[in-house]
Amino acid sequence: MTRKIRLGAFLPGGGQHIAAWRHPDQPTDGATSLPFHIQLAKEAERGLFDAYFLADGLAIAFGGGIEGGNAKVAGFEPVTLFAALAGHTQNLGFIATASTTYEEPYNLARKFASLDLISGGRAGWNVVTTATESAAHNYNLDQQHPHAHRYARAAEHVDVVKKLWDSFEDDAFIRNRETGVFFDANKVHYTNHKGDHFKVKGPLNVSRSQQGHPVIVQAGQSEDGRGLAAATAEVIFTAHQRLDTAQEFYRDIKARARGFGRNPDHILVMPGVAPFVGRTEEEAREKYDRLTSLILEEDGIALLNGLTGGTLDLTGYDLDGPLPPAPPTEGMKSRQVLIRQIADQNNFTIRQLYQWVATARGHFTVVGTAAQIVDTLEEWFQNEAADGFNILPPVLPTGLTDFVDLIVPELQRRGLFRTQYEGKTLRENLGMPFPQNRFALARAAAQAAE
Repeated sequence: MTRKIRLGAFLPGGGQHIAAWRHPDQPTDGATSLPFHIQLAKEAERGLFDAYFLADGLAIAFGGGIEGGNAKVAGFEPVTLFAALAGHTQNLGFIATASTTYEEPYNLARKFASLDLISGGRAGWNVVTTATESAAHNYNLDQQHPHAHRYARAAEHVDVVKKLWDSFEDDAFIRNRETGVFFDANKVHYTNHKGDHFKVKGPLNVSRSQQGHPVIVQAGQSEDGRGLAAATAEVIFTAHQRLDTAQEFYRDIKARARGFGRNPDHILVMPGVAPFVGRTEEEAREKYDRLTSLILEEDGIALLNGLTGGTLDLTGYDLDGPLPPAPPTEGMKSRQVLIRQIADQNNFTIRQLYQWVATARGHFTVVGTAAQIVDTLEEWFQNEAADGFNILPPVLPTGLTDFVDLIVPELQRRGLFRTQYEGKTLRENLGMPFPQNRFALARAAAQAAE
């Protein structure tokens, strides 16, 4: 089968760009409007996207520190939202973010397994360690845990969750009215996990879905993040500005995966891309310039502070001067490095820097016609930099509709993207194998050895 580009749609209701809510096309209440999210989900499915992706935060981020800026001060918890959207779609996957630092494995496994059943096997879990002091203050801490501690906990957390998702074998439920046998007790398994961070007996009280269990997604780029992703992730979202750095990440992740005994083809690397697409270059540039003009200085400063771990104080600095050094942080380590690289490589002033990252916070912004943008996507896809892309439309719904109407047909014309969904589950559409239940595999192996 010819390899195809996979596409995620990162669609926060308040928009991606920190000034999106000021644009006339963007609903000002989009972050908390269920009808608007339903509209976005249907549009993404019309464009044959693999999944609707949402980030999440566990504390308010005032100003421009997150996607949508002030428009995301209040918003939905993603799993709850996706449970509501599932009934309005048939093929679109739903990848929700949840924290290994502030959630217990049992609760997290339970809610994602529930979303997987509700959606008919279309759920994915974006694994994050949560890198803000403000989140720590909401969870009984005076300061966040060190970076290494969060990742050690995350690795064990994912292991426990996957064990819990295997509590029921796929054929455990008999539901025979005549005999009165509802389930086969021999196919229900205790987790019995005891580790450095968690003690969980199990079993989980939610069964597996038709895709086995939710797709595991990860987005870390630090050394610890890469290790966790290569060991556990099935999809990896990443941020790069250049082909060469994207290639280095891609090749490193695939090599690490082989080292863990995994098939690298079963791990999809999907860099973030924020497209401003027009029917002409001039139209695309006008869209970019118009949105840039709506950025408030205080939001731009807040954005840079948030992306550098909350340690960058720009008080008194000339915004048309260079970016000063940021003190090291226990959070946002890889993004802090990326923002510094963007500033240095482009010789940006503070103002130029926040204008450039206002759309996608370090993800790759491209401005041009559909053919020009697809040229870039194809180059990355064909040269070991990407298996697909997580698309971040700057303004919603317009940016998503532009992508569906202009870029998707060009991808299809070049044979790079599907013309219809391959299956019903997220795994089927991503081209991933079904995850066999570990207990069923162990029984089969034991029987074969007899």
